[in-house]
Amino acid sequence: MRRKLVFATGNEGKMKEIREILKELDLEICSLKEAGIQMDAEENGTTFEENALIKARAAAAHTDAIVMADDSGLEIDYLGGEPGVYSARYLGEDTSYRIKNQNLIDRLEGVPDEKRTARFVCVIAAVLPDGRTLTSRGTIEGIIGREERGGGGFGYDPIFFLPEYGCSTAELSMEQKNEISHRGKALREMKEKLRRELSL
Repeated sequence: MRRKLVFATGNEGKMKEIREILKELDLEICSLKEAGIQMDAEENGTTFEENALIKARAAAAHTDAIVMADDSGLEIDYLGGEPGVYSARYLGEDTSYRIKNQNLIDRLEGVPDEKRTARFVCVIAAVLPDGRTLTSRGTIEGIIGREERGGGGFGYDPIFFLPEYGCSTAELSMEQKNEISHRGKALREMKEKLRRELSL
């Protein structure tokens, strides 16, 4: 019987990316919904690592499968690392990203490109069936643009500009994004850790 991996998310776009990157592992990969797990974890950690582990442990309490969860966000150097771990809750959970993005652009009004540096961070935590935990971290560096660009991606993608590509992450193809994204990097690192730890 194939081993099972439950990823603590309900986001279908994310599940597609996870399945694509982890497809070489002999695992049945399912979302919380597919695994029949209902949980609500309070993400009150002060780091991406803490929040990812809180989510992974909460889901692991419901299953003996391998459980993974991620926490990710945007860090803007000029704003002291904001919105950081509060990226999803910045200006309120129900506030649209159009408003969040415009607010960040406004806060950087008049700031030159060399001081608009930022990065997307993604941390993935895994809880193994024996209770051991693993974490991996991926980042992608860029700058905050002066306007929203592109219709792909989600969240802060339209304002996150990649100078070497001459476009925002919302203008990349899905393949390009998986190749260079913070989540893609963290997933590939986690894939190697799982291979080593579980002989997959």
